[in-house]
Amino acid sequence: MRKYLKRLPKEIQDLISQASDSAYSNNMSVYLVGGFVRDLILGVKNLDLDIVVEGDGIKFAEVLSQKLNVGLIRHRRFGTATVILKKYLKVDIATARQEYYPQPAHLPEVTRGVLKDDLARRDFTINAMAISINRQDFGRFVDCFGGRQDLANKKIRILHNLSFIDDPTRILRAIRFEQRYNFKIEPKTLNLLREANGLNMLERVSRERLRDELILILEEGHPLKPLNRTKELIGFDFINSGLSLSKKTLVFLRSVESQISWFKKKYPKRRNLDAWLIYFIGLIDQLNINNIKLICKKFAFRRGEEKRILIYKKLNPKFIKELSRDKIKASRVFSFLEPLSYEVIILIKAKFKNSNLRKNIEDFLEIYNGTRLYISGADLHKLGLTPGPYYQKIFHRVLNAKLNGLVKTKKEELGLINRITKRIK
Repeated sequence: MRKYLKRLPKEIQDLISQASDSAYSNNMSVYLVGGFVRDLILGVKNLDLDIVVEGDGIKFAEVLSQKLNVGLIRHRRFGTATVILKKYLKVDIATARQEYYPQPAHLPEVTRGVLKDDLARRDFTINAMAISINRQDFGRFVDCFGGRQDLANKKIRILHNLSFIDDPTRILRAIRFEQRYNFKIEPKTLNLLREANGLNMLERVSRERLRDELILILEEGHPLKPLNRTKELIGFDFINSGLSLSKKTLVFLRSVESQISWFKKKYPKRRNLDAWLIYFIGLIDQLNINNIKLICKKFAFRRGEEKRILIYKKLNPKFIKELSRDKIKASRVFSFLEPLSYEVIILIKAKFKNSNLRKNIEDFLEIYNGTRLYISGADLHKLGLTPGPYYQKIFHRVLNAKLNGLVKTKKEELGLINRITKRIK
């Protein structure tokens, strides 16, 4: 595995070297594991390092973070820690452990173990490989379950027959990895997946864990692939019994994908879209408002996420009709779209094909979005206006004038205010 490690960016190689030195000086055994090893072999970029320590993982994380002079987040309950590095690097460190599931679909009970125990508790063979970064055997490859062969054969394989029973979220994970890498779930694993789904095992998982796995699917580069495969293998009853991936929904989601791509290319410096949320809203768009409210509660979405979901669902047809008019004033477009999130705006643009509506949205994003006045309350005070509710009315009138091209400079804004105040007086 040394040749694979030498292909990594220098900063990653240096980080691994620092971890190796820290392990040696503290008499610990440490290994690169999981998704990092999988992607290293596949040649897929992955800068999130996963390290397993035979011993005290938190103690090792403390030593490494001190050596690197960076921050650290501890998770003592699970014997894990995250070393917070600059830029885009992250190192997750765990104590080697073995797991026991007291009940199906519940969180496991954890005790310390050795590397093989830690690999045996993982979901799929392709995620159960390790590379030693200890000085004495640096680069030694550990593959107890045939993960490398499954990588070569492009197979998704669970490690034991009760895997989907112990942790049903692996059903969704199997679909996600299969579609990400263009692999195939091997026949025995596929049969066990279907059996677990037939027992409604996903219904026994905590809503938060199910939500998080669903979000991971929707955060994939091309989420329509795993969504289609989910429809084929298990359906969407785990979200809502009335939910399906109809042809109409698929057409909408393809339009969503296109509009997300357009926004990212057009506005790379704007805030990152919550693209997963846009896809999710598109997926559940066919449902009525009551069912959508139940889903929001069931999956314990954050307040801001639920708010955007419901704002979109409650859009008035008159709103869409007005936004689809030709030659609508810029101030009117601004008043419609400025209160909305980018996610809701992208959904509107994806769903409605009206050319006027799309042009009005594009004009808003390109020209009007974020428009602000030069003048402030201090300027009104200097003009002898006592602060009061009409301040906002004045600001609103000046902003509309600015949006419609009637004023451009601060001097023109002040001139308009003078005219307005003369009428008030």
